[in-house]
Amino acid sequence: MSRRTSRISYMLNMGRAFVLAMIVAGGAVAIPAVAQEKSQAADPPRPSKTQPAQELPASPPAKPADVSSIDAIMAATYDVISGPAGQKRDWDRFRSLFLPGARLIAAGPGKTGEIGARVFTPDEYAKLADPYFQKNGFTEGEISRHTDRYGHIVQIFSTYASRHDAKDAVPFARGINSFQLMFDGTRWWVVTIYWEEETVANPVPKEFLPAAN
Repeated sequence: MSRRTSRISYMLNMGRAFVLAMIVAGGAVAIPAVAQEKSQAADPPRPSKTQPAQELPASPPAKPADVSSIDAIMAATYDVISGPAGQKRDWDRFRSLFLPGARLIAAGPGKTGEIGARVFTPDEYAKLADPYFQKNGFTEGEISRHTDRYGHIVQIFSTYASRHDAKDAVPFARGINSFQLMFDGTRWWVVTIYWEEETVANPVPKEFLPAAN
């Protein structure tokens, strides 16, 4: 598969200033020693003054069919970003799938081999991806899924295959989208999509690929 046109390379190479280095320097982190306990006569601790939480903008209203189940929101997420070159994506539909404050995170090696990650809001992803989609066909679909659920939270390893055209026999890229979803009692939300693309040195493990016939 061609790596030059792959999604992760495209996203990570755009705006190197945004790539977050994740190299851990050697050595232990110094932790200050605990001070001696104060006497009982010491003044009681005062409540700390905190800034009020910043109110996040609301997401656009979602189509009920897009957020009615895990399968529905997964299918909608892949569908809304897919299409031929020049097809205008429905970015309001895209934004409607995400919880306010949600993030998309692309992880992988940079130009010099260091591992990094770039964090996007849904708005930032839409602004960066739209010009690319206007010039290039891009279709992405799920080929395998591993799901873990507890209560209202779900973690999904969704193995994807990316094609320039839905009819292409061979995808130009594969990888894993790690979805974090939440059910609020009425609808499903995407909280995070965190992905890494397959490379020769880091192939997708067999347990995350479709079962052989």
